[in-house]
Amino acid sequence: MAERHPRTTASMQRYGAHASPEGSRSARAGLVLLYAPHFDQFSPAYLLSERDLVLGRDPSCGVCVPEGAVSRQHARISFRGTRWIIADLGSRNGTLVDGRFITELALQDQHEIRIGDAIFKFVAQGAESFATYRIDGASSAPPGAPSLAGIVGNYQLRVLLRALHRVAASEISVVVLGETGTGKELCARELHLASGRKGAFQPVNCAAIPGSLLESELFGYKRGAFSGAERDKIGLIKAADNGTLFLDEIGDMPIEAQAKLLRVLQSREIIPIGATAPERVNVRIVCATHRNLAALQRDGKFRGDLFARLNEYSLTLPALRDRKEDLYALVRSMLHRHGRPTMSTTFPFMTGLLHYDWPFNVRELEAAIKRAIAVAEGEVLEVHHLPDAIKEVMLEYGVHRVDTDGSLLLGPAAAQATAMDVTVPPIDVRAPLAYHGRASEPPPRNLASAEAAPRALVPGRFRAPSEEELRALLAQHRGNLAAVGREFGKERMQVHRWLRKYGIDVEAYR
Repeated sequence: MAERHPRTTASMQRYGAHASPEGSRSARAGLVLLYAPHFDQFSPAYLLSERDLVLGRDPSCGVCVPEGAVSRQHARISFRGTRWIIADLGSRNGTLVDGRFITELALQDQHEIRIGDAIFKFVAQGAESFATYRIDGASSAPPGAPSLAGIVGNYQLRVLLRALHRVAASEISVVVLGETGTGKELCARELHLASGRKGAFQPVNCAAIPGSLLESELFGYKRGAFSGAERDKIGLIKAADNGTLFLDEIGDMPIEAQAKLLRVLQSREIIPIGATAPERVNVRIVCATHRNLAALQRDGKFRGDLFARLNEYSLTLPALRDRKEDLYALVRSMLHRHGRPTMSTTFPFMTGLLHYDWPFNVRELEAAIKRAIAVAEGEVLEVHHLPDAIKEVMLEYGVHRVDTDGSLLLGPAAAQATAMDVTVPPIDVRAPLAYHGRASEPPPRNLASAEAAPRALVPGRFRAPSEEELRALLAQHRGNLAAVGREFGKERMQVHRWLRKYGIDVEAYR
């Protein structure tokens, strides 16, 4: 498997080649805890070194998972050549990576590892940064300024929060980048609250206002300026005077309106439609988009001079799939916000949340939690309270076997491997893993190794696509990652890894 392409998250943390044991302390690979019912018995992160890291029930293990479903020495992570390798140690209940049983596997950044009722993610670099933040939000790090707008998150979001507060008091314009649902408006509101500006926070969704009306909405108009203008109307920019104007989805702003917005930034004046004299405004501009503004500039759909004025400072919000260590804290915050702070979550429920890829990020998570609250009859959220999209994904959980190089056994070969081992019961969507909570019943063992299913007998084995193949499928499916994943028998999280590996922007195909 090829190394992943370096990228930058909101924390400005670099992920590139897998760190070696001799790497600097700021580039250590490790495991970050995503969830365990008794998470307070775990460290938030475990750093990898030249010594093998053993995970198991025995207290002498580097990662002790104290429960009966875990073998005394369950799995081992070691460094070989240039890769971190995880190997199951013949455990009774098996080791899962991204919901598939493994015997041995080369780890990739963000791989999710399940040992019994503990779920971790592997990070190729920077594991020490997560070590002071528990999944419930408690931290042993020096306290920073609290979020004024209710931003919830641990390491990555704390770094983002510090960056927001550093520039809040200045006058510079800010661009907030990120996928839909990552909380761009919340960050803009945080910036406004921390700025101390006395005026209003005025959000504008540029994509929701027709181009023919956007100018009058932004700049206002005078009575008699056009048919139907029976009285003066204050525009949204003037309404944000001495405050903050948040332009959401700035990439969808018509090119004509972009020219007039540039004038506002340059002169700090607006001219309402029908007015004969400009009006002074003191407004701070924050804009956001999930679109690729550089590509829009190349296509002539976004003014480069406007982008240069707006992009005096930029922040990129991480997708929820890249910060699943925050998921438990987000769930607790949402339960509290929606009036059910005493509600609890079962391990299968949390497993479903963690295994899902969240294409619409925190907005989709909140919708899922609100729905679960509405349909739950008691005080416990169970797996059957999950949305259908997650239930569908969980039908594949624990079913597939993965070969030593990460290849997926498909069709007859997988059936043959199963027949050579124990009978695999179907995965019940009400119980995401068949062996959960029943340590006395051994689950299926992974027989995807070369010994169990020789490569010559696997005509349908999986291989990672080349960049050209991936781009062709993205074009064919118009950027639908779920459809691309189905072509390979993979879920969206793996497709996202390939996108990062090749540096592909999926928005260019939508």
